[in-house]
Amino acid sequence: MQTAKNQRDVAAFTACYQDDWEFLFHSTGRIMRRGDDTEQAMLERWETFVEEAERCLYENDDILETHALVSFPNGTRDAVMMVHRKKDGLIWRTETGSTPLPTG
Repeated sequence: MQTAKNQRDVAAFTACYQDDWEFLFHSTGRIMRRGDDTEQAMLERWETFVEEAERCLYENDDILETHALVSFPNGTRDAVMMVHRKKDGLIWRTETGSTPLPTG
């Protein structure tokens, strides 16, 4: 998944997700679904939200947990943990936890 993202390979990246994948944004309650984004929007987001120190914390057949430091367009940075629940080997549900980091 990370290799596909680093190579900007949208097809390979989305192949990691179930057709009924959902991403819950706790801050707003919004749910994003697979297919909500165009390929161009996904590529733009990858350029806009800069991730550093991405790493896999844990993975098994049921779950994938990752962590990264993310810089946002407004100049803020957060430590972001993503929890991906898996079904049949593909990502099915995603949630995040985010901690603001000091600026400057």
